[in-house]
Amino acid sequence: MNRSLKVHGHFNGLKTTLLFALMWAVIMLIWWLTGGSSGTLGIYIVIGLVMTFGSYWFSDRIAIASMGAREVSEQEAPELYGIVRELSAKAGKPMPRIYIAPTMSPNAFATGRNERHAAVCCTQGILQILNAREIRGVLGHELMHVYNHDILTSAVASAMATVITYLGYSLMYFGGGGNRDRENSSGILGLIGVVFSSILAPIGASLIQMAISRTREYDADEDGSRLTGDPEALASALNKISTGAQANPMPQTAGTQSAAAMMIENPFSTQGLSRLFSTHPPTADRIARLVQMAQEMRVDQVGASSGPMGAQVGY
Repeated sequence: MNRSLKVHGHFNGLKTTLLFALMWAVIMLIWWLTGGSSGTLGIYIVIGLVMTFGSYWFSDRIAIASMGAREVSEQEAPELYGIVRELSAKAGKPMPRIYIAPTMSPNAFATGRNERHAAVCCTQGILQILNAREIRGVLGHELMHVYNHDILTSAVASAMATVITYLGYSLMYFGGGGNRDRENSSGILGLIGVVFSSILAPIGASLIQMAISRTREYDADEDGSRLTGDPEALASALNKISTGAQANPMPQTAGTQSAAAMMIENPFSTQGLSRLFSTHPPTADRIARLVQMAQEMRVDQVGASSGPMGAQVGY
């Protein structure tokens, strides 16, 4: 594998570990404030572990099924196959399966627990509005989500956010079961526990999940552009996808909502407060970063051409 294209992962292993620690700390804080019984806490721990494993292990099947996508052959999509084959070979990775989702809302995503169980999916809409260069930029971005092992990080964030949310709701409706809860239920500590567990903890868990998702998008933009060597292609694609997604947003169903965080652009309308809770960073910021990256790459290329080898030409 070319050293310039080495997958560095942006410390995703460390991020996942820190995410685990933070989520469990929040759970234990809720339990301590409300005096929840150890039996109740144990149930949610088991649920969290099961959800994390299921989301990670079956991520490709779940995401593909939720979008109603179908696998296509090379005869059906020769251009897509050519681009994906070139980029996966350039990265030194196995070629993923290729799917097309029957929706005109422009978008794309990649999924899979590792490189050998990966899938790339494009909607019909994105294939209609982007040219080959822009599609290559999008696919480079999506492949890097798999190569950076983002699916594990996403699965952990999603599962743990769900556990915290339901733990908070259960404590709000049913209360804690410990002795200390019965002693302090009428006191200030009990009130703080109820407020924290029922309102602040679910919101905090969701914000943590969204922050992780936004970081992953920036990382995939950078790594995907290094893979393709063309940041401006991805910038152009993001501009078209954002405009197209706002003009033709994806219907919000259980399936599309579960796959939304994986997509290259928010598939739903982002008006008002929905911008705050978006799993994707602002498109304008992403485009600005990519334009800056393209400028830096051009400077590096000029510097390389005028280096020692370039200087020898004058002799």
